Amino acid sequence: MELQGKVALITGAASGFGEAMAHRFAALGTKVAIVDLNLEKAQAVADAITAEAGEGTAIALRADVSKRADIEAVVATTVEKLGVPQIVINNAGYTHKNQPALEVDEETFDRVLAVNIKSVYLMVQSVVPAMRDNGGGVILNVGSVSGIRPRPGLSWYAGSKGATNVLSKALAVEFAPMNIRVNAIAPVMGVTGMLADFMGVPDTPENRDKFMASIPLGRLCQPNDVAEAALYLAQADYITGVELPVDGGRSV
Repeated sequence: MELQGKVALITGAASGFGEAMAHRFAALGTKVAIVDLNLEKAQAVADAITAEAGEGTAIALRADVSKRADIEAVVATTVEKLGVPQIVINNAGYTHKNQPALEVDEETFDRVLAVNIKSVYLMVQSVVPAMRDNGGGVILNVGSVSGIRPRPGLSWYAGSKGATNVLSKALAVEFAPMNIRVNAIAPVMGVTGMLADFMGVPDTPENRDKFMASIPLGRLCQPNDVAEAALYLAQADYITGVELPVDGGRSV
């Protein structure tokens, strides 16, 4: 897929992986809808992209991705202001703290599944008909290496991301006749606002070193690592149904 002039809708795009993806796609001529629960931060990202790429290249939209009305409004506004998205990236995510499975309360469990799984369902329901009628496109779901090689402490989160990874494969097969490709990106622990929760300890250089020791390439995942993977999968017209680890070898 040629990215120039295309439209991308990215959730969780006010910071971290999503922000990096928004900037990278916009730099290649894609118009971007910055979707996030925090509208102020989303607007700041949209303003920065507009300053770099020109008027009409980015809009900021607020949404709780677990709410149908919010997702439907976001899709409708994106279509109205930018056009039908050819690229949709379900990046918004939520985690419980790194802790024993028996200590995660039900409210937190429900929120993890709502943000990480139900959001994909709602987005697919809302955007696929328009994407299909517009000739197709690509959906990228940000899963996690924990959904491939889980470890104690993030069990319920790992389960939600394992579902994300498998859903991407199932949807890839179902939507292929519509010319809609679906892939999963599976990052290892990244330098984002959720890092301390993933580690379960304060974000200090010493604690980072302990986790980096388990990654063959010796560093945490940076937002731009995920952005580069997203660019590749968006443009690779013959790749669908893959679960691409962006993990420095962690899952090997």
